[in-house]
Amino acid sequence: MNEQVQHPRYIGIALDVAERITKDEFVEKQKIKGRSTLAGEYNVSPETIRRAMTLLADLEVIQILPNSGIVIKSKNNAFDFLNKFSSKENLFSIRTKIKKLIYERNLLNKEIDNNIDLILENFTQLKNIELIKHYECEVTKDSIVKDKTIYDLKFWHNTGATIIGVLRNKELFISPGPYFAFAEDDRIIFVGTDDVKYRVKNFIMQLL
Repeated sequence: MNEQVQHPRYIGIALDVAERITKDEFVEKQKIKGRSTLAGEYNVSPETIRRAMTLLADLEVIQILPNSGIVIKSKNNAFDFLNKFSSKENLFSIRTKIKKLIYERNLLNKEIDNNIDLILENFTQLKNIELIKHYECEVTKDSIVKDKTIYDLKFWHNTGATIIGVLRNKELFISPGPYFAFAEDDRIIFVGTDDVKYRVKNFIMQLL
């Protein structure tokens, strides 16, 4: 989301002229260039200059004299115009940031909802697993399986066990793929016969 504000060209010109007045590039009672000359300077149409000058005239920053051109009327009013415009910009920026935060919060809420659904789905899967005999075994600091993938270990070939999940720091990885690497303190959840339980334990307990 872009927070930059795009203003009509005539407002930008009005702001620039007001700033030039506050910097004494144009002084009070000075007659400045006509609309056609300003149009050439700012590379815009005379109509755009007319709208910019009308805005400044309404704010009593300048005075438009029929057939006589443009006269600087008030430096203080130029300051007021710039300050009020800046305040409105700040309010707009705050409003934009709030809208962005609301948008990000909604995305976060959606992600939380999706994770809750995933947890519920995994919980249902685990309850179904209860119908099958499953076991757990912890990966120790010096275990041969630490930092190695299921594929590298040929886990099923060496143990006959089917891994259904790995619990790591309270996060459950369901049906990890062949390139899942074990870490210290992982709890491997697997299914198999009673003798598989001991084969897995003996395999994991091998030291590096």
